[in-house]
Amino acid sequence: MVSEPTRKLVRQRAKYLCEYCHSPEYLSPDRFTIDHIMPQSLGGSDELDNLALACHRCNERHYNFTTATDPKTQEQIPLFHPRQQQWSDHFIWTKDGIKILGTTPTGRATSDRFDFNDERRDEPSIQVARRFWVEAGWHPPQSDPRLE
Repeated sequence: MVSEPTRKLVRQRAKYLCEYCHSPEYLSPDRFTIDHIMPQSLGGSDELDNLALACHRCNERHYNFTTATDPKTQEQIPLFHPRQQQWSDHFIWTKDGIKILGTTPTGRATSDRFDFNDERRDEPSIQVARRFWVEAGWHPPQSDPRLE
């Protein structure tokens, strides 16, 4: 069980953003979850270096996966690791700030596994929410790269 002081540290370190899709926690009706980057079911610990702040969508899609298929090469690739990798090295927002694009094998595989843009749904609800957030000036985070 992750202690409350550790949860607080994880949330602050993440700047209250999901460390996978960069959704802001303050726009969610629920507090984000503490995700085990290496799942506990596969031997992952409660150590700070194995914990990430995750929205419920990303936490559910992460499940106990550690790899995913890069849709471009069909190779199995390790998922994005927020303690060891920089988000901006693997992902970029579309110009309109609505979709996340994977720019590397890790980015593409993670984006596909987590279905960052709800591409598998008839109605991409996360894109609807992001459009609203963009129009309100709340999203995407200013430090994140965007297509020109």
